[in-house]
Amino acid sequence: MDAPVTAVPLVVGVDGSDAGLTALDWAVDEAVRHGHPLRIVHASLWERYEGAVPAGTTDRPSGQALAEDIVGTAADRARRRAPGLALSAEVLAEDPTGALLREGQEALLLVVGSRGRGELTELLLGSVGLVVAARAYGPVVVVRGDRQALEASHRRVLLGIGDHDVDAPAVRFAFHEAAVRNAELDVVRTWRRPAHAAVEHPLLSGEPRPYFEHRASELLDKALDPLAREFPRVRLRRSTVEGPAHRVLTDRSAAADLLVVGARRQGRLVGLELGRVAHRALHHASCPVAVIPQHHPAPSEGEQ
Repeated sequence: MDAPVTAVPLVVGVDGSDAGLTALDWAVDEAVRHGHPLRIVHASLWERYEGAVPAGTTDRPSGQALAEDIVGTAADRARRRAPGLALSAEVLAEDPTGALLREGQEALLLVVGSRGRGELTELLLGSVGLVVAARAYGPVVVVRGDRQALEASHRRVLLGIGDHDVDAPAVRFAFHEAAVRNAELDVVRTWRRPAHAAVEHPLLSGEPRPYFEHRASELLDKALDPLAREFPRVRLRRSTVEGPAHRVLTDRSAAADLLVVGARRQGRLVGLELGRVAHRALHHASCPVAVIPQHHPAPSEGEQ
C-alpha cells in the first residue's frame, strides 16, 4: 500500500460492489477538486470467522484474499482515474458501520455507496449507508443518482434551508462545494400554511400566500447573506416554494450534481438522527446527497 499521507483525507468505503466503485470514482473526483488526499478503506471481520493465519503459511485465507483484493483493485482504479492523487488504502478488522463512523471522525468528508454487497436490489438504500449518514460526526456523502449527476454535468449544487439553518454547517458546506465546482448554488426554502389556526398579521388581511413567502424569503436572507459576502463568486439562486420540503428537494435534485441537507444531532444519540427531508433524499434523490450534521447539546432531564 502507499505510504500514509498527513493532510486531512477524504475517506471512501469500498466493498467490491458496483455501488462502492461508483462511490470510489466520485470520491476520487471530489478529492481532486479539494486538493486533499484520498483514503480508501474496506472493513472485514474475516479473521473472526476463519481464524488467524498460522506462522509459515503461504496461502491466504479466502476472506483475507477477498478483502485485500477489494482494496487493491480500488486503489488501482483510483490511480488510473487520477494519477497524481495522493492516496492510501487499508483493510480494517472491524464491522463496516463502526469502521466508517470511526474513520469519519478525522476525515474532510466520508463517502459511501448507496448499496452494499449482498443487499437486495429492492432496497432503496443499504443499511450501512443509512446508519453512517444518520450517525456520523462529520459530513457524509451517499453517492447515488444518474450519470449526469455523477459526472457533475449540471453544474449546480442544491441546498435546502430548514428552520434551524441560519449559521448552519450545511450552508457553509454548500457554498464551498459550489465554489470548488464553479457551480451555481440553488437554495430552496419551502413553506406551507398551517392546516389549522389562522395567522393574525397585516399581510394576511387578504390572500395569505404573500405572508408565508415573505417569511420564507427572510429566512433565506438570514441564512445566505453572510456567506454570499464571503463567497462573492458563487452564483446564487434563491427560491421560496410552497410544498413539503422532502418532496420539493427530491424533485429538484434531478437537475443537480449534489443535494446538501442538514441533520441536527443531539449530544445523546437516540436512534437514527436524520429527519424526514434527509431520509427521503437518501432513498429517492437523483444525485449524490451530502448530509451535514449540526451538533446540539442533549437536553437535560428537566427539559425533556
